[in-house]
Amino acid sequence: MSIVLGARSALAALLCTAATTALGAPASATATPTDHPLGSQIRLREPVSRVAGPPAVALPAVSGIDVASYQGNVDWKYWWGQGKRFAYVKATEGTGYKNPYFAQQYNGSYDVGMVRGAYHFALPDRSTGAAQATYFATNGGGWSRDGKTLPGVVDLEYNPYGATCYGKTQAAMAAWIRDFTTTYRARAGRDAVIYTSTSWWTLCVGIASFATTNPLWVARYATAVGTLPHNWPYWTFWQHSSSPIDQNYFNGAVDRLRVLATG
Repeated sequence: MSIVLGARSALAALLCTAATTALGAPASATATPTDHPLGSQIRLREPVSRVAGPPAVALPAVSGIDVASYQGNVDWKYWWGQGKRFAYVKATEGTGYKNPYFAQQYNGSYDVGMVRGAYHFALPDRSTGAAQATYFATNGGGWSRDGKTLPGVVDLEYNPYGATCYGKTQAAMAAWIRDFTTTYRARAGRDAVIYTSTSWWTLCVGIASFATTNPLWVARYATAVGTLPHNWPYWTFWQHSSSPIDQNYFNGAVDRLRVLATG
C-alpha cells in the first residue's frame, strides 16, 4: 500500500510540476536568457499578413533593418545596396545575455554608412528596470552625439519563458518601464525608444503614458500600421515585416533620422 501511495504521490508531484512549468512560472524564474530577436514573440502570438512588397507609407520614410545573433556576421554592403539606411542591433537580454555578434553587426552597419543603434530585450520578472538599463548601457547600449548613433531601445513584448505579462499587474509593469527609462536616460543622456505591439501594451501596460518622453517603435506585420499603443499620436519606427529579415521604416526623411541620432 505504501508503495502505491508513494507512486501516486510522485506522479501527482510530477504532473503538478509539468502543469506549473507549462504556465511558465518556474521557466520564467530559472531559464537562461538566450537570443530572442526583436518581435520574435509578437510574430508567434499575433497575426502576420504576408504581402508581396513593402507597405505604402506617406513619404518621406527611411528603410532599415534590425538584427540579432541569428543573422551572424551580416553582409552590410549588401543591405546598403538594398536601400537600408539604418539598423538596430540586439545588444543584451535581461542581465545575463550579450549578443556574441554585436561588434561585427554594430560596427559594420556604422562603417558602411548606416545610422545605427542598439536594443535590449527586457525580462521584467528577472530584475529591476534600473538593473537592466544599467546592464544594457554598459554592454553596447550607450549613445554618442556623432550623428550616426540612435538612442537605445527597450524591447517590450510577450514573455518567451512564461507568463505573458511576466506576472506583473499593469501598474507594476508601468513602474518597471519607468524605472528602466529613467535609469537609461541618466546613464546614456537620451530617452530610450520603446518597442512594442499595441496588443501587448494594451494587455500588460494599459493606459500608462510614455508618449511625451519616449519615441515609439511599433510592431505590426501588415499593410497598415493600425492603432497605436495608448496616447502615442504617431510612430517613429514601424517594424512591418520579418521577411527575409526584419524590415522597418523611420517616419521621416534621412535628415530627420540624423536629428534623432544627434539628439
